[in-house]
Amino acid sequence: MTAAMTPVSWSPEQWWALFQHFLTLSLLAIGGAITLVPDMHRRLVTNDGLLSETDFTAAIALAQAAPGPNVLFVSLLGWYSAGLGGALASTLGIMLPSSTLALAASRWIESRKDWLSVRAFQAGMMPVTVGLLLATGWLLTPPVSTQPRALILSIVVAGLVWRTKVRLIWLVMAGAILGALGWV
Repeated sequence: MTAAMTPVSWSPEQWWALFQHFLTLSLLAIGGAITLVPDMHRRLVTNDGLLSETDFTAAIALAQAAPGPNVLFVSLLGWYSAGLGGALASTLGIMLPSSTLALAASRWIESRKDWLSVRAFQAGMMPVTVGLLLATGWLLTPPVSTQPRALILSIVVAGLVWRTKVRLIWLVMAGAILGALGWV
């Protein structure tokens, strides 16, 4: 993290705006909150200017490297956007609707798992999830013009994950070593 990452605003208006935004996004989180990164980026970086490109990417990287649920990056984005209130507002906004809907839907689907329409819906959601994950990966991939080695590493890692059974921890460690050596 850079020293420049300090909360911008500690206002209840900003907290409410973050809560509403993440509340709306929560119901679109097909495949998890990470699939919503492009819209979070649009709001927090492009439209509102609450975070820089570097700070946005660093917040996601830090939260994803930490142990615990993958959704922690939302809390960190909220923290750096609007302090403790922003972290709480963002976390509650992203968790409440999706958790409630997931619980209700999983119970409903479990009782109707043999229905053709339920199986078709589940099969149809797979490409949507993959597309959202690819959009997130594209957004977080370094620009080719400034960091071609990082792009090559991203492509190699994606290929290894797709075509082999290499454990992800080894790929993370390899990336850390390459970064420490100054290769990326």
